Amino acid sequence: MASFSFGAGNAAKLARLPLYAAGRLATLVVPRTSDEWVFGCAVGIADGALALWDVARAHGHPAVWLVENDRQARDAAARGIPSIPKHSLRGFWRTARARVVVVTHGFGDANRYAVTGAFVVQLWHGIPLKRIGLDSPETLRPPAALGRGILSLIARRILRIAYRRAAQRIGVLPAASHAVRGRLESAFALPDARVPVTGEPRVDVLSRASPAERRAAARQRLDAAAGPLDASARIVLYAPTWRDGEPDPAVPSADEWRGIVEVLQRHDAVLLVRSHPLGAGEYRPPAPTERVRSLGSDLVADVTPLLPGLDALVTDYSSLVFDSALVPLPVVFLAPDVEAYRRRRGFYGTYADVAGDEAVSDWTGAAARLDAIFGDEAARDRALARARKLDQRVHAHRDGRNTERVYRAILAGLEPKEGNG
Repeated sequence: MASFSFGAGNAAKLARLPLYAAGRLATLVVPRTSDEWVFGCAVGIADGALALWDVARAHGHPAVWLVENDRQARDAAARGIPSIPKHSLRGFWRTARARVVVVTHGFGDANRYAVTGAFVVQLWHGIPLKRIGLDSPETLRPPAALGRGILSLIARRILRIAYRRAAQRIGVLPAASHAVRGRLESAFALPDARVPVTGEPRVDVLSRASPAERRAAARQRLDAAAGPLDASARIVLYAPTWRDGEPDPAVPSADEWRGIVEVLQRHDAVLLVRSHPLGAGEYRPPAPTERVRSLGSDLVADVTPLLPGLDALVTDYSSLVFDSALVPLPVVFLAPDVEAYRRRRGFYGTYADVAGDEAVSDWTGAAARLDAIFGDEAARDRALARARKLDQRVHAHRDGRNTERVYRAILAGLEPKEGNG
């Protein structure tokens, strides 16, 4: 079952309004430190927050990671990262005292009631293709229990005001390029100065070391997460995006599974399935096979460092298509509900701007595209050329120093406040 939807999340947000108010009063009287940082990330000890952690600690900033559960606490300890439960009194206190709060998804990555007054660094978690934030009607979806009458309209207005006010707390929101910057400014209602084109810390790993070294490191991690893989095997990742808690409509039929496995066998390939951690979908072939394996968020919190170990990506509207362009990887666009998704969620530009005319609507078409990419050098070259062209459009930096630029942008953002203090 799906674990989250905007409707349910917004219902909880409305119910918590008194707690937000209480937290705001507390942050008015609790003095913030001059240099302490707190970090949080919805998917664990990972993503751009981890990259920035390393830089902040290297520069001597006192910092702590706010964890959601015991697993995250263990992961933090394994990396030598001090952590505390974000929902505890200590989590509230450290967030209320922090000069800088670093998040990747939302304020709930930290202790959400103690963020006001801090310098918030919102790293986000991928270049958006689908509309996000204030640009998406889904973000402001009222609780289903309110129906579609006046109460629903009032709730939507309250949510819009709350989202806009919350976004104004963001001090730095790094963008991968000027093209992406416009999307983020619109989605979060932020001025240019707060959305610097620094590149994303989360993808620095795709630009450091040599391609051969990146691939070797990624294959080693894939072996550890998904089970031993032959060195010669081609690896395909399927990563559908989130559909607001609804099941993935692309789950293969029995006939489609047979076609998929036939293509995998023909090209000595393995399909790794990574359903969205907030989504739903059963990916089990009728007959068990080592050619199809799971690579869920329970096995790998952040898949970005593993991209160089892949040979192809299958996705629909996921931001991974932009990350994979840095490798680059050939992409199969599998979008069975593109028109419905466009009407409900919307895209920045059009889907064809990214997928061209090569998107398919079912796994029969996706298997045929994989068959062509692995069996026809010209087809593979065309897919790689599309990836490189996309890379040029959305990434301004490819030098592995995005995190350093973000760090400098944070220091620059802090200077005026400290000067006035």
